Amino acid sequence: MIVTNAYKKKYKWIVSTLLIGLIGMMVMGMSLGYSSISIDRLVPTIIGQGSFKDEFILFSIRLPRMLITVLAGIGLALSGAILQGVTRNDLADPGIIGINAGAGVGITLFYLFYPLDTGGFVYLLPIIAFLGATLTAILIYLFSYEKGKGIQPSKMILTGVGFSMALSGLMIVLISSSERQKVDFIARWLAGNVWGYDWSLIVSILPWFFLLIPFILFKAHQLNVLGLSEYVTIGIGVSLQKERTFLLLAAVAIAAVSVSVTGGVAFVGLMAPHIARALVGPRYQYFLPVAMLLGGWLLLMADTIGRNVLEPDGIPAGIVVSLIGAPYFIYLLVKSK
Repeated sequence: MIVTNAYKKKYKWIVSTLLIGLIGMMVMGMSLGYSSISIDRLVPTIIGQGSFKDEFILFSIRLPRMLITVLAGIGLALSGAILQGVTRNDLADPGIIGINAGAGVGITLFYLFYPLDTGGFVYLLPIIAFLGATLTAILIYLFSYEKGKGIQPSKMILTGVGFSMALSGLMIVLISSSERQKVDFIARWLAGNVWGYDWSLIVSILPWFFLLIPFILFKAHQLNVLGLSEYVTIGIGVSLQKERTFLLLAAVAIAAVSVSVTGGVAFVGLMAPHIARALVGPRYQYFLPVAMLLGGWLLLMADTIGRNVLEPDGIPAGIVVSLIGAPYFIYLLVKSK
C-alpha cells in the first residue's frame, strides 16, 4: 500500500470526523438520561457552576460511565483487530470466539464464592477477568494447535465458538442457585449492561490500557507481516509462533479488562476493524487508530441509545450492539462463501 499525500489528507479528515463524532456523542450522552441536563446547563456544570444535582449526575454517574464505555469500546476494537489479523479470519471477535465468556466465568466464580468489600472487588476485577480469559485462550490454543503446523486459524475460530457456547451455559448453571442480588449482577453482565459508573473502576483499568495500547500500536508492523503467507513471514525472519502468541495474549488481556466493566459485549470487535479497513485500507499503522475511535463511538452510541429507550433501567448496551452486529455477522458469513 503506497501512502500518498492524498491518502494522508483523507486519513486526517477521517480521524478528525471520528473525533468530532465521538465528542458529539459524549455531549449527547452527558445531557440525555432519566434526569436530563440541558445543553445550556452543561458547560456551567462542567466548569463547576452548575447546581448540586447536575454536578452529581454528571461527575458521579454519567461521565465515569461514558469514559468506561469509550475505553471498553477501544479495547474490544483493538482485540478484534488483532484476532482477525492473527487468525486471518474476518469473523474473529473476542465475544464470538470465547474470550469474553472466559472472562465472564472468572468474574462469576469470583463474585459468587469469594465475596470482598466493594473497594477490593473493583481493583481485583480486571485481574480475575484476565485470568479467566487467559485460561480459556490457552485451552482454545491447545485445541487449535497441530504438531508441526502450529495454530490453525480456522480451527481456532470453530473451537472458540464452541467454548463460548459452553462457558455461557456454565455461567447460567452457576447463577441458577445463587442469591437474587448476585444473580441480578451476573445476569446484567451476561446481557452486556455497562454496570461501571465509578471513578475507582477507571483507575483500576487505566494501567492496563496505558500498557497494552502502546504495545499493540508498536506491533502494527508485525501484524502487517502476519497478513502475508506463512512461508513469506518466516522467510523475512519473523518468528511466527512467538509473534502470534504475544499478540494473542495482548488481545486476550485488553478484551478481558474491557468486558470486566461492561459485561459480555460482542460484535464491537467484529464491526469496528471492518469499518476501519473499509475507510483507510488494511495497513495496521493507519487502521488501528481508526478502529479504536470507531469502537469507542459504537459502544458509547449503543449505551446512550439503550439507557434512553426504556427509562429508568433501559436496554443493555450489549443487546443494542447485537441488534446491529448480528445482521452484520450474517452478511459477512454470506459474503465469505
